[in-house]
Amino acid sequence: MHAFDILGDPVRRRILELLADGEQSSGAITKVIQDQFGISQPAVSQHLRVLRDHGFATVRPEGTRRLYAVTPERLQEVDDWLAPFRHYWEQRLDALATEIARGKRERRLKAQATESEDT
Repeated sequence: MHAFDILGDPVRRRILELLADGEQSSGAITKVIQDQFGISQPAVSQHLRVLRDHGFATVRPEGTRRLYAVTPERLQEVDDWLAPFRHYWEQRLDALATEIARGKRERRLKAQATESEDT
């Protein structure tokens, strides 16, 4: 199954977003997903299973808890697919970085000028 078939579901994408912050217990994931999507605990478990079965997440037991983590290798398929499209936004991101740096420089120079005037 292609990565986008798995990631096409908003619940599974949200679970991966949660896991991007680090390992999460199934209970913590379930609580967030139930609050945001209004689905049952068994439905959340099914989404976790799909992610696990298709290599997007791993699970490890810790006592009575099951801890899930993202598996970055499978996301490489998505990254590879996006590669031919990157040029559409990379120049804009570079331009944004330049503007941010320019703004920081101007604020720093303004602060230095203010300090010079005060002394």
